[in-house]
Amino acid sequence: MTDLIAGLGIALVLEGLLWALAPNLARRVVAEIATRGNGGIQATALGAVALGVFLVWLARG
Repeated sequence: MTDLIAGLGIALVLEGLLWALAPNLARRVVAEIATRGNGGIQATALGAVALGVFLVWLARG
């Protein structure tokens, strides 16, 4: 449970950094995502999930 909370904290830090350091870029990214179809968004999201699982697997051994 501690690892889950730490992981969520890291995710919030990374999200917050993007919006704090480059809010205009973040707005453009969100606007670009809004123009994409569901299939492309789902494929990208599944790729991100797979990459995340792989990174956790590497880190945890």
